[in-house]
Amino acid sequence: MRKILPAVAILLLLSSVLCDDFTRKREEMVDKQIISRGITDPETLHAMLTVHRHLFVPEDLQDEAYADYALPIGYGQTISQPYVVALMTSSLDLQGNETVLEIGTGSGYQAAVLAEISGHVYTIEIVPELAQRAEKTLQELEYTNVTVKNADGYFGWEEHHPYDAIMITAAIDHIPSPLIQQLKEGGRLVLPLGNPLYYQALTLVEKRDGELYTKHICDVSFVPMTGYAQEMEKEEQEKEQGKGKEKEETVEGPENAGKDLQKEILYTGALLGVFLILVVVWKVTMQKRHQE
Repeated sequence: MRKILPAVAILLLLSSVLCDDFTRKREEMVDKQIISRGITDPETLHAMLTVHRHLFVPEDLQDEAYADYALPIGYGQTISQPYVVALMTSSLDLQGNETVLEIGTGSGYQAAVLAEISGHVYTIEIVPELAQRAEKTLQELEYTNVTVKNADGYFGWEEHHPYDAIMITAAIDHIPSPLIQQLKEGGRLVLPLGNPLYYQALTLVEKRDGELYTKHICDVSFVPMTGYAQEMEKEEQEKEQGKGKEKEETVEGPENAGKDLQKEILYTGALLGVFLILVVVWKVTMQKRHQE
């Protein structure tokens, strides 16, 4: 027993030190990465200080959890840079009792931040393994006001609409119409809008009197939205390639037409030559007959 007690004390001490270290890193993250860049919304700042970001990243990356950049979480996905998480959250202007829809659960970190300052968060993840992992993490951290679903977020979650706010955490070049329909009148939607292969514009969309009003926030770079959105993009690219091919064929057309015309001229000339020869032969024959 005497040997066990010191070991337990050491473990508790290490746990306390690690806990204090992560707390310090969170405080530095909020101060140096978020407040210094102009985000002052108290609810957002409190959420960023409260949620333990290091518990949402792979264990071997926990030391980098509060760094000023995105981190890989597997399956080609990432956990967004802390500043971007705070910026998107504050853009929704949540007051505490809203129903929020998140498209792209990923690690579950953004959903946890939203859950700190809203009534309920419904979040959709298309990758089954990520959805399961995020749900497990959120349950262990007792986020009872977050519901995770494994599905294609392009179509939203009609069962629980209308939503006061919607957040899309993957790049897409248009706003999915199902999400527009599921957004409440007066609601807000924030997304990285633009070419998924390059940079996008972080855009705030407000729905007023059935119309959409957009505001550019800043330039960002997110991983592309997969599923139906990616299929649509592929179809558009194939159409563009088809148009390009038609244009190339149109450009080649006059050259081909010139070759065909040249053949016709040669053929017509040959026929005319034969005709002239026949005329000459006929004239010679007629002259011989007159002489006789």
